[in-house]
Amino acid sequence: MRIAVAMSGGVDSAVAAAVLKAQGHDVVGLTMKLWVCSGSDPQAKAREAELAAKSRGDVCCSPKDVLDARDVAHALGIPHHVLEMADDFSQQVIGQFVDDYARGRTPSPCVRCNERVKSKGLVRAARELGCEKLATGHYARIDTDPATGKFRLRAGQDPARDQSYFLFPLTQDELAYLHFPVGELPKPEVRRIAAELGLSVADKPDSQEICFVKDNDHRRFLREKIPEAFRPGPILHADGRRLGEHQGLVGYTVGQRRGLGVAWTEPLYVLELDVARNAVILGPDDALRASGLEARAMHWIGGEAPRASVVAQARIRHRGTRAECRVEVPDAHTAIVRFAPGAEVRAVTPGQAVVLYDGDVVLGGGWIERAL
Repeated sequence: MRIAVAMSGGVDSAVAAAVLKAQGHDVVGLTMKLWVCSGSDPQAKAREAELAAKSRGDVCCSPKDVLDARDVAHALGIPHHVLEMADDFSQQVIGQFVDDYARGRTPSPCVRCNERVKSKGLVRAARELGCEKLATGHYARIDTDPATGKFRLRAGQDPARDQSYFLFPLTQDELAYLHFPVGELPKPEVRRIAAELGLSVADKPDSQEICFVKDNDHRRFLREKIPEAFRPGPILHADGRRLGEHQGLVGYTVGQRRGLGVAWTEPLYVLELDVARNAVILGPDDALRASGLEARAMHWIGGEAPRASVVAQARIRHRGTRAECRVEVPDAHTAIVRFAPGAEVRAVTPGQAVVLYDGDVVLGGGWIERAL
């Protein structure tokens, strides 16, 4: 079988490619190039090398990652294609990131990237190359529901590395085409395989930060993109008392404690960003606990929303604890998630994703509109 592998430059996708080649497949490496620096002349190559040398090690899809992916492909003896996807990434991911912050929301760019760029652009490129499958290094699994025959998305076997949270927007067509070779493996085993094969990325650290915010200073990044969003406004206590002044809602997120610039008799946290009043609302930690949430733009893995309320487990951030809940579905695009008594969730944040599980099976997910 001819299989394309999305090679990010990390150890997970490198081992995915190695495993598939060892199984006898015709493997092709694909790597996304998400920055503008093109050309094959010596000056372009010099700029590429300079970018790679300056790349941080805690982000994905950097110039160094492209070179690492190329090295792994060469070591495995497979062809490697670099896909120019900077425009799509800028419009579909960075643009959404900026827009969310401008509306007082906290975005999830990695989910958007998987939804709009990786699963769409890479699948399209793989099909154009005549590949029957696209494999990635995600820690997740795909199988078929014995009751319905539809494809299911399941959590990775290693709970410490599970990445199913990022993949909830996948459609049935995409699940039919995708393959996750390391989804059944624990991370130490993946690194062991890479080391045994002598791959240069065997000990490469995992990416942690937002790839397009190069210095991890999102306030500086947003000030360059939307300076008009940095409008001063009041910092208010939940009881209405004025505590100070902020320099723009984009510098805050729900649950934040540090960098608030106010003094109080007890620790205070951001409870809400009130866009209508351009106000940051602060309060004690216990006021952050929500009994539920409303989510919009819901996507259901099976292709249609449940016809009745369902019992599930909700996760509101990657690696967050799943909370027992009941999900009401007033329409196909909306979900009301009510956490079980004693399972209230802290810092429900508008703009973030909520993903719903039945055990290790992903039911679907959507975008948090508000806490209840």
